[in-house]
Amino acid sequence: MANDKPKNNDSIGRTFLVVFVLCLICSIVVAGSAVGLKSQQQEQKLLDKQRNILDVAGLLKPDMTTEEIKEIYNSRIQPELLDLKTAKLQKSRGNFDLNSALRSDETSTALSSEQDLAKIRRRANMAEIYLVKDEAGKTTELVLPIYGSGLWSVMYAFISIDVDGVTSRGISYYSHGETPGLGGEVDNPQWRKQWVGKKLYNPQGVPALKIVRGGAGDNPYGVDGLSGATLTSNGVQHMFDFWLGDNGFGPFLKKVREGALKDG
Repeated sequence: MANDKPKNNDSIGRTFLVVFVLCLICSIVVAGSAVGLKSQQQEQKLLDKQRNILDVAGLLKPDMTTEEIKEIYNSRIQPELLDLKTAKLQKSRGNFDLNSALRSDETSTALSSEQDLAKIRRRANMAEIYLVKDEAGKTTELVLPIYGSGLWSVMYAFISIDVDGVTSRGISYYSHGETPGLGGEVDNPQWRKQWVGKKLYNPQGVPALKIVRGGAGDNPYGVDGLSGATLTSNGVQHMFDFWLGDNGFGPFLKKVREGALKDG
């Protein structure tokens, strides 16, 4: 009678084979899911941007459906590409990607330490901005994308500005990593309400918006600082110092103040 040893099904080789097969199957499932969901993720990202733009423009209503958001956005918002070097507008094709632009020396500009007030290192040469139209098709305000470093993160926002090129009509921070209850109060509706009607420039066209520690009171250029969040408040101030200045939207807003958008 043969004295064969029983086969060991738990050998190292078999174990590695099983692990390899399981990892391969999981990788295929994850990759397939990512590819299959990519279009949905992109659509949701676009919808979120449209929602935030409508919000800062005062066109977002509670409980609006996805279709209503798309309809209002398409009928009342006109995206434009702004050349920040020349302050000239051109039609947007809807495919501008800020992150891609920032990765190329051809489509972005490195900022010196003196220029980099918002601590962003580089600024894209183009910016997608949004003209807000009334029902008659006349431009009533514009929405500009701004960003800069806070305490923990880069903060991204939309600021709505009247066609006078001076008066703020609202602000919305749509992405940040600031501390809830402190710097995260940039999301607080009460703090955001303060921005309505504030003046961004003085009569001489110099950026004048100030985040005021201890309260701005009736100061037409002042917004209350965030309580207990000095560094986030400083970040907000530095964002506006940069984006309202010569290396940001300053030259374009000068044209707006001269009447560039008043004819629609």
